[in-house]
Amino acid sequence: MKTYTAKPEDINRQWYVIDAEGRTLGRLATVVADLLRGKGKPLYTPNVDCGDFVIIVNAEKIQVTGKKASDKLYRHHTGWPGGFRSTTFNKLIESHPERVLEHAIRGMLPHTRLGRAQYRKLKVYAGATHPHTAQQPKAYEFASKETSRG
Repeated sequence: MKTYTAKPEDINRQWYVIDAEGRTLGRLATVVADLLRGKGKPLYTPNVDCGDFVIIVNAEKIQVTGKKASDKLYRHHTGWPGGFRSTTFNKLIESHPERVLEHAIRGMLPHTRLGRAQYRKLKVYAGATHPHTAQQPKAYEFASKETSRG
């Protein structure tokens, strides 16, 4: 029995739309990362991009548990001397709500060329509308254990 390796012409990509309203940040990010990588498909191959396209709407209504809303920090450096910057979850969700989900999902993908290609298939929007209706995305159905707590 030979091991099957997926080829680019064998891959059938779907478009999924996910409503982030009321979902927990980390739980949603793991589901989306698996969709982008294609881990739920029978032809999954770790070194081939066989994942689907994912559209996330209502990113501004994502939730976190505990005191993370005020305590969680997002840090970066501008590249200039003294350029260390940090902001809290609450401030970032007010100014750029899509960046919170993008940051969480990017950290769950491989840090290689393949991971960058998979990340390009992610589209995040703060509001309830998106410009990808021509692709006819399907609403993603969550399993019972993947739903948020509240």
